[in-house]
Amino acid sequence: MVFNNWNLLSNMEKLIPLPAKKMIKIILSLGFKLLRTKGSHNFFQNINTGKTTVIPLHNNEVLGSGILKEILKDIGISVDEYEKLRRKK
Repeated sequence: MVFNNWNLLSNMEKLIPLPAKKMIKIILSLGFKLLRTKGSHNFFQNINTGKTTVIPLHNNEVLGSGILKEILKDIGISVDEYEKLRRKK
């Protein structure tokens, strides 16, 4: 499901934080490829859609809700879709 209206995302349930490595597994399963790494930031792009996102990998710290919202916005999926993928991986 492509999520185009960002305002609706902010009204939904809270995002459950997860480790950066788990988020990387999720976006790789969605067809994203690692473009490059600069410091502790990993840059990904989906070759089919052209969408890009950055995932910080700081000693495998947990990604907070703010960065998760930005990543979901970047990759174009809803919170519900994220939750399904989070439970699956």
